[in-house]
Amino acid sequence: MEEKNTNLKATKERAVKGKVEIDIQRCKGCELCTDACKEQALKLSETINIKGYRYIIANNDVCTGCINCALVCPDAVITVYRTHPKKKPVDITPENIKEQIQTLVTSSKQ
Repeated sequence: MEEKNTNLKATKERAVKGKVEIDIQRCKGCELCTDACKEQALKLSETINIKGYRYIIANNDVCTGCINCALVCPDAVITVYRTHPKKKPVDITPENIKEQIQTLVTSSKQ
């Protein structure tokens, strides 16, 4: 029971998060990616694709972006993106930007 709580806490505090995109129409459901996924973020769907295969679906809430699934996919239908949820955009706009623009506009008119 203690192990589950530790795993849940580690999932919430991870520094890197991943997003898995799967081309479900080309996926054959071989499940190599599910075996390679340490976070168990991938599973076989209950429905079938256009070719008649049960395809893989991803739970991006637990994905860490390790790309193991994409590396083992024999058909290269998996793409993994990494994001950094703790990083926030930094505003690098100078505080006196209005004055600078006004100066440029007035000097270009002359």
